[in-house]
Amino acid sequence: MQPGAQSRFTDHGSPIIRTNSSNEFAPGASEWPDDISRREFLRLAGASLALAGFGACTKQPIETIVPYVKQPEEIVPGKPLRFASATTLNGYAQGLVVTSREGRPIKIEGNPDHPASLGATTIWAQADLLELYDPDRAQAVMRGENISTWNDFLREIDSTLQAQRSGGGAGIRILTEAITSPTLISQLQSIQQRFPNSKCIQWQPIAPEIAVAETVYDLTKARVIVALDSDFLFMGPAALRYARDFSRARRVRDPASAAMNRLYVAEPTPTITGSNADHRIAAAARDMLGIARQIATRIASRQRSSILKGETKYDSWIQAAAEDLLANRGASIAIAGQTQTPEVHELVAEINRQLGNEAVGARIAKLPSRPVNQLDDLRQLVQEMGQGKVELLIILGGNPVYNAPADIEFASALRNVKTSVHHTLHADETSRICHWVIPAAHFLETWSDVRAFDGAVSIVQPLIEPLYANISTHEIIAALVEQPVRSAYEIVREFWRERNQTAQFDIEWRRALSDGILQNPSWNTSSEGAEESVAATTTLSPASSEKPSQLEILFRADACVLDGRYANNSWLQELPRPFTKLTWENAALISPELAAREKIDNGEVVELIFRGRKLKAPVWIQPGQAENSITLHLGYGRTEVGRVGKDCGFNAYTLRTSEALWFGDGLTIQKTGQKHSFATTQHHHTMEGRDFLRTGTLAEFRADAKRVAHSQEGPARDETLYDPNEYQNRGYAWGMVVDLGACIGCSACTIACQAENNIPAVGKQQVALGREMHWIRVDTYRSGNIDNPQFNHQPVPCMHCERAPCELVCPVGATVHDDEGINVQVYNRCIGTRYCSNNCPYKVRRFNFLELNAGLSATEKLAKNPNVTVRSRGVMEKCTYCIQRIEAARIEAELENRSIRDGEVVPACAQVCPAEAIIFGNIHDPNSRVSKLKRLPTNYGMLAELNTRPRTTYLAKLRNPNPALVISEQRSVNGEQHERT
Repeated sequence: MQPGAQSRFTDHGSPIIRTNSSNEFAPGASEWPDDISRREFLRLAGASLALAGFGACTKQPIETIVPYVKQPEEIVPGKPLRFASATTLNGYAQGLVVTSREGRPIKIEGNPDHPASLGATTIWAQADLLELYDPDRAQAVMRGENISTWNDFLREIDSTLQAQRSGGGAGIRILTEAITSPTLISQLQSIQQRFPNSKCIQWQPIAPEIAVAETVYDLTKARVIVALDSDFLFMGPAALRYARDFSRARRVRDPASAAMNRLYVAEPTPTITGSNADHRIAAAARDMLGIARQIATRIASRQRSSILKGETKYDSWIQAAAEDLLANRGASIAIAGQTQTPEVHELVAEINRQLGNEAVGARIAKLPSRPVNQLDDLRQLVQEMGQGKVELLIILGGNPVYNAPADIEFASALRNVKTSVHHTLHADETSRICHWVIPAAHFLETWSDVRAFDGAVSIVQPLIEPLYANISTHEIIAALVEQPVRSAYEIVREFWRERNQTAQFDIEWRRALSDGILQNPSWNTSSEGAEESVAATTTLSPASSEKPSQLEILFRADACVLDGRYANNSWLQELPRPFTKLTWENAALISPELAAREKIDNGEVVELIFRGRKLKAPVWIQPGQAENSITLHLGYGRTEVGRVGKDCGFNAYTLRTSEALWFGDGLTIQKTGQKHSFATTQHHHTMEGRDFLRTGTLAEFRADAKRVAHSQEGPARDETLYDPNEYQNRGYAWGMVVDLGACIGCSACTIACQAENNIPAVGKQQVALGREMHWIRVDTYRSGNIDNPQFNHQPVPCMHCERAPCELVCPVGATVHDDEGINVQVYNRCIGTRYCSNNCPYKVRRFNFLELNAGLSATEKLAKNPNVTVRSRGVMEKCTYCIQRIEAARIEAELENRSIRDGEVVPACAQVCPAEAIIFGNIHDPNSRVSKLKRLPTNYGMLAELNTRPRTTYLAKLRNPNPALVISEQRSVNGEQHERT
């Protein structure tokens, strides 16, 4: 390794380097200049005292926040408080409970009372904590390249608004992303009332599911689900709720009464939803319209035989799906994805109407439903900017210079605006061109409100004062209609006071803050008609009228950085993507058939040519990809980004046009002869050749439940060379069960573990060397035909073996068992021999090669969990079952003179899981949930034949295939070896 190679990930590449260890301060950072005089010192000190006194004379308004649980009379140092709040995904709310220690947020969890989260969180909500403490955030009001102030901005805006009054604000434009905040929508309406000729435009590069504001599906009632290019279990505002409901309908416990739903998926590139399908086909995105037409025609005719001329290679899948839908009228659902055309969505809606599926889909009148053509509005805005008609443009969030369609010249038009303002969390490509940059407040720093996918409203309450000179969205909009500007707290509270004018407002306000959701019917939360013109859903790109060519290009939001907004987040950059296991970059995904036909190998750089635009990209061969479809993930290739996100991947937006937002025909590829090296964890910690993954079908489970899991617990307990353990028959004995049938493979457990346990990111170079630090990994395996394989996911934490091979070889006793059977790691004993890692058959131990936690900025240190040791280099790390949470529950139980209750201890990985696939508890308690699961016939221990006696066990993966469907891929059967993707 080259000297200083790790600096980018330890001190963010800080140019300050200590040249003399005896000097307390870095060069240029001494307390006082060397030549300061006594007179100058007294002058500066006097000015400081005067300014301090002036500031103390200003009384700040009281803003009271309310904890989610009972609050002590006074804050007790070391005792965490939990507050309900909410974050957004594509504008829609997800309820949170945020843990705070001594006034700083340290962990984000899901709110169990919120309908959109049910106690779970997405990987992005977990990573929002790192966004809060990112030192690369916009920190000051900027006027061009110069630091300015909020008051200077207000003076200039006031002057501009005065000039716009006579024309009714004809030169004022406000560009936003998708918004559902009732308060913000009301503010935007006020602006349009005051300036009737002004316009509000929306641009969301990755839109929420079309019609998500109109229909909410109840997947618990659906026995059959057909998804057309829809990743509804992972992407979208309702993904957490859908994942929970879907997984509950996949659990089977009793062979006599076993029942499961059945999922059919057609998609061009593998997704989380597709990997959980009982029947999946790899079909091009352009084929979805034809597939939807055939299903709709079969259902309309109610015939079991094929009624269309010209059988296709998908016809058996189409026929089986249509017959299953017909056989489950009123208890089935068809779903079209956000990337598909309006024609596909109309056909899917007609399929549901024909089947009478009202029981699993309900119209929600609370949310706006009038579609807005964002592309037409964006084109008109760019045209007006280019013609010099826009005097004032305020961009609230987003990064349109980077993510607007390539054929819409947003950047060049923006330069013609007289006054442009960008309100943003991070300075980016759009900020570089705008005249004013206003640093946005993080949602944990300010007040707001937001709606969920089903219309439920949450109050966003802050947990910390703004770390920098941050301004909320409500305050910057208020600056256009009122002077002086009220605080976000006053704006939001007054908005809801007007809608609840009862004498109980203060009590109900506190209850809404405590619960995280407005649940009392006295609140008037209905949307007014005027709101629909502002907070509306998105129409999708029109269907291509061109004749399909050989290759189609697909644009997809990245599974980690989304549209690029999380490009500077090291947790998400280093999280392996679900199927490629790539980190820190994107790739052009092609099918094995296309790779063989074009003689392209993994890592080859090709030139993609699409409608006159060119882009070079490295290739990744992806099994399960549609043969003639090439997928590009958005969000990379940023030019104006923090130090973490620099030089990561290529910019797929340069090929994305308004006529092909999600897919299009006419792509050609040319080999360049160049090679690229990926940082992928695909072959790290492999265990091929061993019986580690158990899968089966529902029919096999009914016939012989025990055979599905190959239930063999290895040698008998007394057949061992180990000394008997004293803890086996007394006290607590902690264990875990991972339900593979429920796990969807979203990797939320990995990112939650990283946030909880202070696990550092190591960077692309170290990942390529196999040195990633994640304590729990999610392995993805494939079986069957490589062109359309079956995927299976398996989370792998430390097994906490009762007969742990790692303990025998440690020369200093750094890895030992405690008196409750947990395999603990004593950091101050470890000398870094790595013998334990070599002797671990599960490959779950991580060695800290570098000083990854050194040189952190002051704000980065705030993100560390004070309950978990921050490790230095040279020590072994691994999963500890979140022992800090066990100890916290133990202290609470001892204070109340009772035992720890079942379910009271929930590790971070189990708490975040949207599918409730991870269950933890005391295996000495026969009535605990984990004990009951371990007694099921599908329970098995990974590599139990080694006699390691793992405390972490698995429930075998079961699927529910249609016995009438003849499929081309080879199905997974008992005893088949699975290959890691």
